[in-house]
Amino acid sequence: MAANRLKILKKVGKKSAAQRGFSLAEVLAALIIGSMVLVAVLAIYSRAENSAAAVTRKIEGSALPGEILQRIAEDLDRIIASDPSTKITIDSTRFDQGYQTAQLAIRKTFFDGKNQEQILEEIVWQASYSSDANCLTLYRSHSGLALEDKLLDEKRGSWEKAYPFIPISAGLTFFKVQVPRGQDFQDRWTSPALPPGVTVTISFAEATPTIKGTLDVPDEAKVTRTIAIDRTRKIGFEIAQTGAAEKQVP
Repeated sequence: MAANRLKILKKVGKKSAAQRGFSLAEVLAALIIGSMVLVAVLAIYSRAENSAAAVTRKIEGSALPGEILQRIAEDLDRIIASDPSTKITIDSTRFDQGYQTAQLAIRKTFFDGKNQEQILEEIVWQASYSSDANCLTLYRSHSGLALEDKLLDEKRGSWEKAYPFIPISAGLTFFKVQVPRGQDFQDRWTSPALPPGVTVTISFAEATPTIKGTLDVPDEAKVTRTIAIDRTRKIGFEIAQTGAAEKQVP
């Protein structure tokens, strides 16, 4: 009997030893290894997410300025093509809270029966500082007797009287409009004659202080487009004639 009991106790001891849990050292080792793997996975995910965000910002950063410049070019083409006597005024000598800003006005006028000049259509593009975003907001205004404007809905006329300038895009840090003059640029244009072209430069990059006390962005972060005025005009050119003394190749 005693021998049988001893055998039974040995079997129970072996079973309890086999069913024993992990030791504290084993648990700590597993936690450390698991933490290292998790940290590595999170670091790879963070790098991939930052890379994807950088690519997205680069794509959007070039797409939005291009869309804005295209809209300005369409305004210039549409009004000037319909009436070459349209006047353009440009003022890029402005700074608002240190940011470079400008105003581009496209104005078409006519004289009524009393020989008084009236505005038939006027479109104004300008950027102003927004304290909420601590940067510039680009605005567009369309007024005059010709109120049809595809950019806005059909109810535009009722509420635009109270808010003539419609915000187009926020987050600008640079907005400049110039007239190309040979190798240089002119920041102001008030002549009744149309300029040969208009150069518009915008940027959404972070601005940094300059030694003049203003804010500026790197040149590589600026998006520029030169828009020719009256592209439908006839261009005088001559086709070069082949010299009579030139030998013909058989």
